[in-house]
Amino acid sequence: MKPLRRIARRATDVPGDVLSDAGWPGEARAAVGCAVLLLTASLTVDAGTHGLTLVRTAGFIALASLLLVVLLPPRVSAAPDLLTVQGLWVTRTVRMDRLTAIAWPAGGTSHRVILRDAEGGRAEVDLRVLTANPALWLRLEAGAHASLQRGTLSPDTSDLARLSLYLDHETTRSVLKVSGLG
Repeated sequence: MKPLRRIARRATDVPGDVLSDAGWPGEARAAVGCAVLLLTASLTVDAGTHGLTLVRTAGFIALASLLLVVLLPPRVSAAPDLLTVQGLWVTRTVRMDRLTAIAWPAGGTSHRVILRDAEGGRAEVDLRVLTANPALWLRLEAGAHASLQRGTLSPDTSDLARLSLYLDHETTRSVLKVSGLG
């Protein structure tokens, strides 16, 4: 019975809990796996054809490291009024209750939402993260509404409305697909 309570507690999003991107560990493992696979294949082929040298081995390690840097996604987490996007070298935090701008470039072709707060913080969040983690989106949306009430976010933000409609549509589509109705 205890495990069910723990799962139910996570699902209800207790205020004060820190929410994280549930898909990040898998994506990080896949990025590391691709880099290791490239390194292993490169070293194996090079050892079988030319013989390993220190220079070529260092080059392959650098190439695999570059692939890891490119593929490793930023980690997104949300505490009760803070959204943190942690990249490989840079961590960006915005106050969700003091947002001044929510930008999603016109046409919905961009896969990133840009958030700015009153303290000068700026963060970019991938739409796939918000689509895959409805609790993160709900926390961000609640922070945006708090910013609207405080007056830091302009009430004529069409980007917030478009983003909300898009994410609601994507969530509905995934629920219908999973249930076999879509």
